[in-house]
Amino acid sequence: MNDANELDLVAVRAFLGDKLAGFDSEITATKFAHGQSNPTFLIETKAGKYVLRRKPPGILLKSAHAVDREFKVQSALSATPVPVAKMHLLCEDETIIGSAFYVMDHVIGDTYDDPSMPQLSTTARGAVVAEMGRVLAALHNVDPAQVGLADYGAPGDYCARQIKRWSKQYYDSETGAISDMDRLIVMLNERLPQDDGQRTLVHGDYRLDNLIIKSGGTKIRAVLDWELSTLGHPFADLASVIMQWQMPHGAEGRGLAGIDRAAFGLPSDQEFVDRYCGARGIDRIQDFGFYLGFCFFRMAAVLQGVKKRALDGNASNPKKAISLGAHVPAFAAAGLRALKQD
Repeated sequence: MNDANELDLVAVRAFLGDKLAGFDSEITATKFAHGQSNPTFLIETKAGKYVLRRKPPGILLKSAHAVDREFKVQSALSATPVPVAKMHLLCEDETIIGSAFYVMDHVIGDTYDDPSMPQLSTTARGAVVAEMGRVLAALHNVDPAQVGLADYGAPGDYCARQIKRWSKQYYDSETGAISDMDRLIVMLNERLPQDDGQRTLVHGDYRLDNLIIKSGGTKIRAVLDWELSTLGHPFADLASVIMQWQMPHGAEGRGLAGIDRAAFGLPSDQEFVDRYCGARGIDRIQDFGFYLGFCFFRMAAVLQGVKKRALDGNASNPKKAISLGAHVPAFAAAGLRALKQD
Protein backbone atom coordinates (compact mmCIF):
# COMPACT_ATOMS: atom_id res chain seq x y z
CA MET A 1 0.00 0.00 0.00
CA ASN A 2 1.65 3.21 -1.21
CA ASP A 3 -0.75 5.89 0.09
CA ALA A 4 0.66 7.76 3.11
CA ASN A 5 -2.89 8.34 4.35
CA GLU A 6 -3.78 4.63 4.40
CA LEU A 7 -2.72 1.73 6.56
CA ASP A 8 -3.05 -1.93 5.63
CA LEU A 9 -4.79 -3.22 8.76
CA VAL A 10 -4.79 -6.81 7.55
CA ALA A 11 -1.00 -6.71 7.24
CA VAL A 12 -0.64 -4.94 10.60
CA ARG A 13 -2.77 -7.59 12.35
CA ALA A 14 -0.94 -10.45 10.66
CA PHE A 15 2.43 -9.11 11.79
CA LEU A 16 1.54 -7.95 15.29
CA GLY A 17 -1.06 -10.57 16.20
CA ASP A 18 1.35 -12.68 18.24
CA LYS A 19 3.59 -9.80 19.34
CA LEU A 20 1.34 -7.23 21.04
CA ALA A 21 -1.86 -7.59 23.07
CA GLY A 22 -5.04 -6.84 21.15
CA PHE A 23 -3.76 -7.33 17.62
CA ASP A 24 -5.10 -10.88 17.35
CA SER A 25 -8.62 -9.59 16.62
CA GLU A 26 -10.30 -6.66 14.87
CA ILE A 27 -8.49 -3.31 15.05
CA THR A 28 -9.23 0.18 13.74
CA ALA A 29 -6.89 2.96 12.66
CA THR A 30 -7.44 6.72 12.61
CA LYS A 31 -4.80 8.99 11.11
CA PHE A 32 -3.76 11.97 13.20
CA ALA A 33 -4.05 15.29 11.37
CA HIS A 34 -0.59 16.36 12.58
CA GLY A 35 2.64 14.57 11.71
CA GLN A 36 3.45 15.93 8.26
CA SER A 37 6.74 14.08 8.07
CA ASN A 38 5.92 10.61 9.37
CA PRO A 39 2.25 9.53 9.09
CA THR A 40 0.91 8.66 12.54
CA PHE A 41 -2.14 6.55 13.39
CA LEU A 42 -4.21 5.87 16.50
CA ILE A 43 -4.73 2.10 16.67
CA GLU A 44 -7.66 0.85 18.76
CA THR A 45 -7.70 -2.78 19.86
CA LYS A 46 -9.68 -4.82 22.38
CA ALA A 47 -6.69 -4.55 24.73
CA GLY A 48 -6.36 -0.77 24.49
CA LYS A 49 -5.02 2.00 22.30
CA TYR A 50 -1.63 2.27 20.60
CA VAL A 51 0.03 4.71 18.23
CA LEU A 52 1.72 3.52 15.03
CA ARG A 53 4.17 5.86 13.34
CA ARG A 54 5.58 4.97 9.94
CA LYS A 55 7.87 6.30 7.27
CA PRO A 56 5.94 7.67 4.31
CA PRO A 57 6.06 5.37 1.29
CA GLY A 58 7.81 6.32 -1.94
CA ILE A 59 11.19 7.84 -2.79
CA LEU A 60 12.55 9.79 0.19
CA LEU A 61 15.48 12.06 0.89
CA LYS A 62 18.45 10.23 2.34
CA SER A 63 18.57 10.32 6.17
CA ALA A 64 15.02 11.71 6.46
CA HIS A 65 12.08 10.02 8.24
CA ALA A 66 14.29 7.89 10.49
CA VAL A 67 11.64 6.13 12.57
CA ASP A 68 14.31 3.74 13.84
CA ARG A 69 16.09 6.68 15.50
CA GLU A 70 12.85 7.94 17.02
CA PHE A 71 12.28 4.49 18.52
CA LYS A 72 15.86 4.24 19.78
CA VAL A 73 16.01 7.60 21.54
CA GLN A 74 12.62 7.28 23.21
CA SER A 75 13.46 3.78 24.40
CA ALA A 76 16.73 5.07 25.86
CA LEU A 77 15.05 7.98 27.65
CA SER A 78 12.43 5.82 29.35
CA ALA A 79 14.50 5.58 32.56
CA THR A 80 15.42 9.29 32.71
CA PRO A 81 13.56 12.39 34.01
CA VAL A 82 12.53 13.14 30.40
CA PRO A 83 8.90 11.96 29.90
CA VAL A 84 8.36 9.85 26.78
CA ALA A 85 5.77 7.36 25.55
CA LYS A 86 6.49 3.66 26.15
CA MET A 87 7.96 2.02 23.05
CA HIS A 88 6.67 -1.45 22.12
CA LEU A 89 8.06 -2.60 18.79
CA LEU A 90 10.10 -1.43 15.79
CA CYS A 91 9.59 -3.07 12.39
CA GLU A 92 12.19 -2.26 9.74
CA ASP A 93 10.86 -4.83 7.25
CA GLU A 94 9.35 -2.61 4.56
CA THR A 95 7.49 -5.54 2.99
CA ILE A 96 4.95 -5.59 5.86
CA ILE A 97 3.12 -2.30 5.18
CA GLY A 98 5.40 -0.69 2.58
CA SER A 99 7.70 1.18 4.96
CA ALA A 100 9.35 0.88 8.38
CA PHE A 101 7.20 1.66 11.44
CA TYR A 102 7.07 1.48 15.20
CA VAL A 103 4.34 1.07 17.81
CA MET A 104 4.18 2.96 21.10
CA ASP A 105 1.71 3.63 23.90
CA HIS A 106 -1.12 6.06 23.34
CA VAL A 107 -0.50 8.70 26.01
CA ILE A 108 -3.63 10.39 27.29
CA GLY A 109 -3.45 14.10 27.98
CA ASP A 110 -3.96 17.58 26.59
CA THR A 111 -2.20 19.15 23.62
CA TYR A 112 -2.09 22.83 22.75
CA ASP A 113 -1.53 24.12 19.23
CA ASP A 114 -1.82 27.74 20.37
CA PRO A 115 1.12 28.69 22.64
CA SER A 116 -0.99 31.42 24.26
CA MET A 117 -3.16 28.59 25.70
CA PRO A 118 -6.33 30.74 25.95
CA GLN A 119 -8.27 27.88 27.55
CA LEU A 120 -6.01 27.90 30.64
CA SER A 121 -5.76 30.28 33.57
CA THR A 122 -2.93 32.79 33.77
CA THR A 123 -1.27 30.73 36.51
CA ALA A 124 -1.58 27.47 34.56
CA ARG A 125 -0.07 29.01 31.42
CA GLY A 126 2.99 30.11 33.32
CA ALA A 127 3.29 26.68 34.94
CA VAL A 128 3.13 24.85 31.60
CA VAL A 129 5.88 27.03 30.13
CA ALA A 130 7.99 26.59 33.26
CA GLU A 131 7.54 22.82 32.84
CA MET A 132 8.67 23.14 29.21
CA GLY A 133 11.89 24.75 30.37
CA ARG A 134 12.42 22.18 33.14
CA VAL A 135 12.05 19.21 30.77
CA LEU A 136 14.28 20.81 28.13
CA ALA A 137 17.01 21.37 30.71
CA ALA A 138 16.53 17.78 31.94
CA LEU A 139 17.01 16.47 28.40
CA HIS A 140 20.22 18.43 27.98
CA ASN A 141 21.49 17.15 31.33
CA VAL A 142 21.13 13.48 30.31
CA ASP A 143 24.51 11.82 29.77
CA PRO A 144 24.17 10.16 26.34
CA ALA A 145 26.74 7.48 27.17
CA GLN A 146 24.87 6.42 30.30
CA VAL A 147 21.68 5.72 28.33
CA GLY A 148 23.39 3.95 25.44
CA LEU A 149 23.33 6.89 23.02
CA ALA A 150 27.03 7.77 22.81
CA ASP A 151 26.89 7.00 19.08
CA TYR A 152 23.57 8.75 18.42
CA GLY A 153 25.19 11.64 16.54
CA ALA A 154 28.24 12.21 14.39
CA PRO A 155 31.35 13.70 16.03
CA GLY A 156 32.49 17.23 15.34
CA ASP A 157 30.88 20.66 15.29
CA TYR A 158 27.11 20.12 15.43
CA CYS A 159 26.09 23.46 13.94
CA ALA A 160 28.53 23.20 11.04
CA ARG A 161 27.37 19.65 10.36
CA GLN A 162 23.68 20.58 10.52
CA ILE A 163 24.08 23.58 8.22
CA LYS A 164 25.80 21.34 5.69
CA ARG A 165 23.14 18.63 5.99
CA TRP A 166 20.11 20.89 5.76
CA SER A 167 21.63 23.01 3.00
CA LYS A 168 21.97 19.85 0.93
CA GLN A 169 18.45 18.69 1.74
CA TYR A 170 17.08 22.15 0.95
CA TYR A 171 18.73 22.28 -2.46
CA ASP A 172 17.76 18.66 -3.15
CA SER A 173 14.10 19.62 -2.60
CA GLU A 174 14.25 23.14 -4.08
CA THR A 175 11.26 24.00 -6.27
CA GLY A 176 12.25 27.58 -7.04
CA ALA A 177 14.99 30.05 -6.14
CA ILE A 178 14.61 31.94 -2.81
CA SER A 179 17.33 34.57 -2.54
CA ASP A 180 16.93 35.09 1.23
CA MET A 181 17.51 31.37 1.76
CA ASP A 182 20.69 31.51 -0.30
CA ARG A 183 21.90 34.53 1.72
CA LEU A 184 20.99 32.90 5.02
CA ILE A 185 23.02 29.79 4.24
CA VAL A 186 26.06 31.90 3.35
CA MET A 187 25.76 34.07 6.48
CA LEU A 188 25.30 31.11 8.83
CA ASN A 189 28.53 29.61 7.55
CA GLU A 190 30.29 32.95 8.01
CA ARG A 191 28.91 33.44 11.54
CA LEU A 192 29.63 29.96 12.94
CA PRO A 193 30.68 30.32 16.61
CA GLN A 194 33.79 28.52 17.79
CA ASP A 195 32.88 25.01 18.93
CA ASP A 196 32.56 25.18 22.75
CA GLY A 197 32.50 21.40 23.19
CA GLN A 198 28.89 21.15 24.39
CA ARG A 199 27.38 17.93 23.02
CA THR A 200 24.07 16.78 24.48
CA LEU A 201 20.93 15.04 23.36
CA VAL A 202 18.82 17.51 21.40
CA HIS A 203 15.21 17.10 20.35
CA GLY A 204 15.38 19.25 17.23
CA ASP A 205 11.73 20.42 17.22
CA TYR A 206 10.93 21.16 20.85
CA ARG A 207 7.71 23.17 21.05
CA LEU A 208 4.37 23.15 22.86
CA ASP A 209 2.41 21.21 20.25
CA ASN A 210 4.93 18.35 20.50
CA LEU A 211 4.13 17.89 24.19
CA ILE A 212 1.33 15.96 25.89
CA ILE A 213 0.29 17.71 29.11
CA LYS A 214 -1.47 15.94 31.98
CA SER A 215 -5.23 16.42 31.58
CA GLY A 216 -6.35 19.25 33.84
CA GLY A 217 -2.76 19.80 34.98
CA THR A 218 0.53 21.38 33.91
CA LYS A 219 3.04 18.51 33.98
CA ILE A 220 4.38 17.04 30.73
CA ARG A 221 3.43 13.38 30.27
CA ALA A 222 5.33 12.81 27.01
CA VAL A 223 7.55 14.62 24.53
CA LEU A 224 6.67 13.59 20.96
CA ASP A 225 8.13 13.79 17.44
CA TRP A 226 11.81 12.92 17.88
CA GLU A 227 12.64 12.68 14.17
CA LEU A 228 15.19 15.51 14.28
CA SER A 229 16.83 14.34 17.51
CA THR A 230 20.57 13.72 17.62
CA LEU A 231 23.65 14.59 19.67
CA GLY A 232 24.16 18.28 19.20
CA HIS A 233 24.34 21.73 20.70
CA PRO A 234 21.75 22.42 23.41
CA PHE A 235 21.45 26.12 22.53
CA ALA A 236 20.00 25.19 19.13
CA ASP A 237 17.24 23.27 20.94
CA LEU A 238 16.58 26.24 23.21
CA ALA A 239 16.49 28.60 20.24
CA SER A 240 13.85 26.44 18.53
CA VAL A 241 11.43 27.31 21.35
CA ILE A 242 12.09 31.02 20.90
CA MET A 243 11.80 30.70 17.11
CA GLN A 244 8.29 29.30 17.44
CA TRP A 245 7.21 32.05 19.82
CA GLN A 246 8.42 34.75 17.43
CA MET A 247 6.09 33.53 14.71
CA PRO A 248 2.70 35.23 14.11
CA HIS A 249 -0.09 34.27 16.45
CA GLY A 250 -2.86 32.16 14.91
CA ALA A 251 -3.43 28.81 13.24
CA GLU A 252 -0.68 29.21 10.64
CA GLY A 253 2.19 30.70 12.63
CA ARG A 254 1.26 29.22 16.02
CA GLY A 255 3.49 31.83 17.65
CA LEU A 256 3.18 34.59 20.23
CA ALA A 257 3.94 37.68 18.13
CA GLY A 258 1.56 40.46 19.17
CA ILE A 259 0.49 38.71 22.37
CA ASP A 260 0.82 40.60 25.69
CA ARG A 261 2.79 37.83 27.36
CA ALA A 262 2.82 39.41 30.82
CA ALA A 263 -0.98 39.68 30.78
CA PHE A 264 -1.20 36.01 29.77
CA GLY A 265 1.21 34.91 32.47
CA LEU A 266 3.86 33.97 29.90
CA PRO A 267 7.58 34.80 30.13
CA SER A 268 9.46 36.92 27.62
CA ASP A 269 12.03 35.22 25.41
CA GLN A 270 14.85 36.44 27.64
CA GLU A 271 13.10 35.35 30.84
CA PHE A 272 12.66 31.84 29.44
CA VAL A 273 16.31 31.70 28.36
CA ASP A 274 17.48 32.98 31.76
CA ARG A 275 15.41 30.35 33.61
CA TYR A 276 16.80 27.62 31.37
CA CYS A 277 20.35 28.79 32.08
CA GLY A 278 19.57 28.75 35.80
CA ALA A 279 18.20 25.19 35.59
CA ARG A 280 21.41 24.03 33.92
CA GLY A 281 23.73 26.15 36.04
CA ILE A 282 25.27 27.97 33.08
CA ASP A 283 26.10 31.61 32.33
CA ARG A 284 24.45 33.95 29.83
CA ILE A 285 24.51 32.59 26.27
CA GLN A 286 26.76 34.45 23.86
CA ASP A 287 25.67 35.01 20.23
CA PHE A 288 22.19 33.59 20.78
CA GLY A 289 21.11 35.28 17.53
CA PHE A 290 23.18 32.75 15.58
CA TYR A 291 21.35 29.80 17.13
CA LEU A 292 18.01 31.49 16.49
CA GLY A 293 18.91 32.18 12.85
CA PHE A 294 20.03 28.56 12.50
CA CYS A 295 16.63 27.34 13.75
CA PHE A 296 14.75 29.50 11.26
CA PHE A 297 17.00 28.14 8.51
CA ARG A 298 16.49 24.51 9.49
CA MET A 299 12.71 24.89 9.71
CA ALA A 300 12.68 26.54 6.29
CA ALA A 301 14.58 23.54 4.90
CA VAL A 302 12.15 21.14 6.59
CA LEU A 303 9.14 22.97 5.14
CA GLN A 304 10.72 22.94 1.69
CA GLY A 305 11.02 19.17 1.98
CA VAL A 306 7.36 18.93 3.02
CA LYS A 307 6.36 20.95 -0.05
CA LYS A 308 8.50 18.82 -2.37
CA ARG A 309 6.93 15.61 -1.03
CA ALA A 310 3.48 17.07 -1.71
CA LEU A 311 4.41 17.90 -5.28
CA ASP A 312 5.85 14.38 -5.67
CA GLY A 313 2.67 12.81 -4.28
CA ASN A 314 4.21 11.49 -1.04
CA ALA A 315 2.85 13.95 1.55
CA SER A 316 0.80 12.83 4.53
CA ASN A 317 -1.58 15.78 4.02
CA PRO A 318 -0.91 17.27 0.55
CA LYS A 319 -3.06 20.39 0.89
CA LYS A 320 -1.55 21.34 4.24
CA ALA A 321 1.93 20.48 2.99
CA ILE A 322 1.64 22.96 0.11
CA SER A 323 0.38 25.60 2.54
CA LEU A 324 3.31 25.01 4.90
CA GLY A 325 5.79 25.14 2.04
CA ALA A 326 4.59 28.63 1.16
CA HIS A 327 6.15 29.90 4.41
CA VAL A 328 9.74 29.07 3.44
CA PRO A 329 10.56 32.65 2.30
CA ALA A 330 9.21 34.08 5.58
CA PHE A 331 11.35 31.72 7.65
CA ALA A 332 14.42 32.62 5.60
CA ALA A 333 13.78 36.34 6.13
CA ALA A 334 13.27 35.78 9.87
CA GLY A 335 16.57 33.91 10.00
CA LEU A 336 18.38 36.87 8.49
CA ARG A 337 16.80 39.20 11.08
CA ALA A 338 17.79 36.86 13.90
CA LEU A 339 21.44 36.98 12.86
CA LYS A 340 21.43 40.71 13.61
CA GLN A 341 20.64 40.05 17.29
CA ASP A 342 23.27 39.66 20.00
